[in-house]
Amino acid sequence: MLKHTLIHPKINEIIGRAGHHSKILIADGNYPAYNTLGPNAELVSLNLSPGVVSCTQVLEALLSAIPIEAANTMGIPADDPYASQGDPPIWSDYRDILAKHKLGIELVPIQKWDFYDAVASRDHVLTIQTGDQALWANLLLTIGVRQPNE
Repeated sequence: MLKHTLIHPKINEIIGRAGHHSKILIADGNYPAYNTLGPNAELVSLNLSPGVVSCTQVLEALLSAIPIEAANTMGIPADDPYASQGDPPIWSDYRDILAKHKLGIELVPIQKWDFYDAVASRDHVLTIQTGDQALWANLLLTIGVRQPNE
């Protein structure tokens, strides 16, 4: 019986095989998830309808199950209309969740095309496609090291 809140069997199977430095993408509803998978990655589609399931719900479930050492958002290009508006509201939600879990990590944006390259890497093991409609909600997590007695 699982002790964490993540109960999706396929996601548990994939994270059970993953190790330190493996990457998991929580993709929003606009992300081209199928054609950006890394060579070792699998896609789990949780996009039931617009807004369901959300990226923050997936993040909470994942944080109950695995250690995280890095969290990267897709940086907003300077020529994007959203760039002048500051950080998207969803990033604040991510920061709040990371702080609540006392991980001691910062949310770090990486440039859009570097983000796509990171997802296409051999370390990418899982994309979880959500139905989240928030703009710039894609979140790339790097699995950390499980500490003794965890």
